[in-house]
Amino acid sequence: MTYREIYEEGKGALAAAGIEEAELDARLLLEFVCGTDRNTLLVHGDRPVTAEEASAYRRLTEKRVKRIPLQHLTGTQDFMGLEFEVNEHVLIPRQDTEILVEEALQELHDGMHVLDMCTGSGCILISLLRYSNDCTGVGADISEEALRVAEKNAKRLLIKKETGEIEQAGDGCPAMFVQSNLFEKVEGQFDMIVSNPPYICTDVIETLMPEVREHEPRQALDGSADGLKFYRRIIEDSVRYLKKGGMLFFEIGYDQGEAVKTLMEQAGYLEVCVKKDYAGLDRIVSGTLGFGVTV
Repeated sequence: MTYREIYEEGKGALAAAGIEEAELDARLLLEFVCGTDRNTLLVHGDRPVTAEEASAYRRLTEKRVKRIPLQHLTGTQDFMGLEFEVNEHVLIPRQDTEILVEEALQELHDGMHVLDMCTGSGCILISLLRYSNDCTGVGADISEEALRVAEKNAKRLLIKKETGEIEQAGDGCPAMFVQSNLFEKVEGQFDMIVSNPPYICTDVIETLMPEVREHEPRQALDGSADGLKFYRRIIEDSVRYLKKGGMLFFEIGYDQGEAVKTLMEQAGYLEVCVKKDYAGLDRIVSGTLGFGVTV
């Protein structure tokens, strides 16, 4: 069997199962199995595949047919030009969240100390530290399993620029991670706090795609009845951990901009603004902690 033939077989199986991006997923799974790239299908589609490759590919397409996310099958997801390890214990990094990182990077200066609340895979914090100079950060999450993923990503992606040697998390690495129910175990003060907290309304979760509803961690999705529970708690406590003049950045749901903006303003944040994503939907809320705020 040729490379193209097994690809067509996989594409057909995924399309029949209603997978929206059947062509893309079929190609990416085949590249994962064979160690090839996107040009192989175009240029070397007649190359033979081994029986072992065909068998492995069919096993993966069968799992994808069952709506197991592609990223859980390959174990990785690209985010901000970096490859992050992911599994069922963390949210899969999404393009919308890159906007949060891009907005925060505009205000991140050399030597700043950053807190990433609800860090998950660590993709936000690690990206901020990777693309800045001499910054340090803490990633906090209630999930021990998620923190294991974040620490692995930090060890692999936060590299000494001078030597190219991989730094070990907690041993000279600019990122450290703490298991904490929000701010419970967090110590110190920060120049910036970023967060992509759970924000989906509880009764909406059952309407999500099965890849999300059945395979991503519910505690990283469920933002309570109105989706605002974690915004309220983070905003209320942030004033004790954020330096005066420091900035707080949130990713939000498309219909939560004004509500989160109001919560921040009531807590003493100034210049609070809502930014849209590439689809024109509200996606980021940010503000600066006023110097007159008392704890």
